[in-house]
Amino acid sequence: MKQKTLGLVHTSATLVPVFAQLCKEKLPGVNVFNIADDSLVKGIIAAGSLTPTIARRVASYLESAELAGADYIMVTCSSIGPAVEAGAKLMGVSVLRVDQPMADQAVATGKKIGVVATLRTTLEPTADLIQRRADKAGKKIELTSKLCEGAFEALMSGDAATHDAKVAAALKELSQSVDVIVLAQASMARVVDTLAPADKRVPILASPGIAVDYLATILK
Repeated sequence: MKQKTLGLVHTSATLVPVFAQLCKEKLPGVNVFNIADDSLVKGIIAAGSLTPTIARRVASYLESAELAGADYIMVTCSSIGPAVEAGAKLMGVSVLRVDQPMADQAVATGKKIGVVATLRTTLEPTADLIQRRADKAGKKIELTSKLCEGAFEALMSGDAATHDAKVAAALKELSQSVDVIVLAQASMARVVDTLAPADKRVPILASPGIAVDYLATILK
């Protein structure tokens, strides 16, 4: 049987080792390659939204991954989610948004769903995806979105402590009023490990592990 090949498209090189470790653990026997371009997300932040030009570039990366021999492609950034869905329709192989399995799990877990992000450009596509997945599953949900103002800027300027403190505060506050919390960015997942058990009253979902578990069921 031919080995399966998974192509990962990232908008930050920092996610390459995160997914390399997960794939090594959960996808033994699957070839994995990476395409990373951090100018995509910088372009979205500068423009304040996903532009047609960036969407075209996302589609070209999907095509590159397919031409490189990927049997399956996953895009690890939520900010470009809508472009991923549009581009996926043009590909000859399956393309997955990293946050879709997480959105499905959130919808299955509870009615009141909290979404936390450090970037507005990520918060909106993630909340939109969860709502659409709930509609598809025929479930009524209540969404609460929370933006951690200033956290992303702190992280970019090298102040990880401020970023983590802001995210932790948002998670503690949200956990009082929702059934499940969704992290809109994979970069926030490490903060969950620093929380006291009392502050983790509800499940807090991060996309990387859930997405790779999902891929493990498909790429057998």
